[in-house]
Amino acid sequence: MSGDHSKATRLLWGPHTRPARGPRPTLDLDRIAAAGVELADADGLADLSMQRVAAHLGVTKMALYRYVPGKAELVALMADAAIGPCPAPTEPSGDWRAQLRSWAVELYAAFRRHPWILDATVGPRALGPAELSWLERIVATLDGTGLSGAERMDAAVLLSGHVRALTQQARAAGPSGNAEEQLGAALGQLLQEHGERFPALGAALASAVTDEEQDQAWEFGLDRILDGLAVLIERRAKEAERSG
Repeated sequence: MSGDHSKATRLLWGPHTRPARGPRPTLDLDRIAAAGVELADADGLADLSMQRVAAHLGVTKMALYRYVPGKAELVALMADAAIGPCPAPTEPSGDWRAQLRSWAVELYAAFRRHPWILDATVGPRALGPAELSWLERIVATLDGTGLSGAERMDAAVLLSGHVRALTQQARAAGPSGNAEEQLGAALGQLLQEHGERFPALGAALASAVTDEEQDQAWEFGLDRILDGLAVLIERRAKEAERSG
């Protein structure tokens, strides 16, 4: 693990030692993370800085550095605080499909509340206890289905990827629009002018409008992922019967 990741990991997981020198501590990591989240919710990550967070807390930047070594570690704290612990399942324990659907819906809601998390949770990085609890829940939900550990992990990646993709589309559309509506309008205009070059696409778009099947990417993608997992789980059950 790199030095930067090690620093973030210590902040996320502890143990947390009080500064040995200087005045009595007036801050804590929870307050610092909450201040960063508030600023990022308002303006995104691009404008976030240690100086702005310090000013928001009413302290000097040097005082903030006594708790957090840099912006990368600050963002790690913020992301874990913003996403929060994964909610406990409310569906029956044996209904893995309902539980995964609920998991996806809850993650989507968390990303919509804090869209900047999409930028903060990419690439190799330190994972905090809250973020790890989301992975724990989905892997635990699929325990006993016959899927291997690797397959359960891959299922989590596949579902979270769908959530991230739809959240990114919603963010790109802005607060006043729907991403699929905007794309459909743009496609419609292009096909009015160049439809003879793309007959299959034109027919599909016309059918979607007629059948009122637009804006279904979230449900369609989620259902197809769950359908695929159901097929794999059934296959694993048949394999277990044959081997048993």
